[in-house]
Amino acid sequence: RGRTPRTEIMYGPPGFAYIYFIYGMYFCLNAVTEAEGFPAAVLIRAAEPVGGLEQMRRLRRVKNDLQLANGPGKLCQAFDLNRDLNGAPLTQPPLYIADSPVVPSDEIVATSRVGISAGKSHLWRFLIKNNRFASHPNHR
Repeated sequence: RGRTPRTEIMYGPPGFAYIYFIYGMYFCLNAVTEAEGFPAAVLIRAAEPVGGLEQMRRLRRVKNDLQLANGPGKLCQAFDLNRDLNGAPLTQPPLYIADSPVVPSDEIVATSRVGISAGKSHLWRFLIKNNRFASHPNHR
């Protein structure tokens, strides 16, 4: 696939949002992670909502808070993310990844990725053990 106008943001410096549209209906949020010129990003699959719940419920049209942002498309719907924020820095508003309390390493679980057929032996999906807000929390 290589370098395209859609993937161009991944070739820039780390710390920026890469947001793309999939299946003709969902946006996905990724954080660009590697040095400029080396395209790499991490898909943000889920989030545990800690604020703005009423707006998220309205945007997602769900009442169960566990369903607000427990998947990449759901996360983007809940936070109202779309291509307008593609390339936005993740270190300042309106879209930023904030520090959180340190999670002990024995509470972090590595699993195979979701929704792929190749590379299932690679444990490249990380989540907090027993976190009910994760997408596919019991996936191994």
